[in-house]
Amino acid sequence: MPESSPHEPADELLTPAEVAALFRVDPKTVTRWAISGKLTSLRTLGGHRRYRAAEVYALLDQASGPMT
Repeated sequence: MPESSPHEPADELLTPAEVAALFRVDPKTVTRWAISGKLTSLRTLGGHRRYRAAEVYALLDQASGPMT
């Protein structure tokens, strides 16, 4: 079985609070990003939002960008 890298776990889902902690924003901001289409969210059976870790880490890498 191939090992997954810490930045691209296979099929791992993150909660809004986990995503917010990575970006250092409020969880409601993460929800607004999902509504605006900046992030794709999945819904649990209970209606809670979850985010694909690979997509979140890609956005995080894009947001940090090159330091100048």
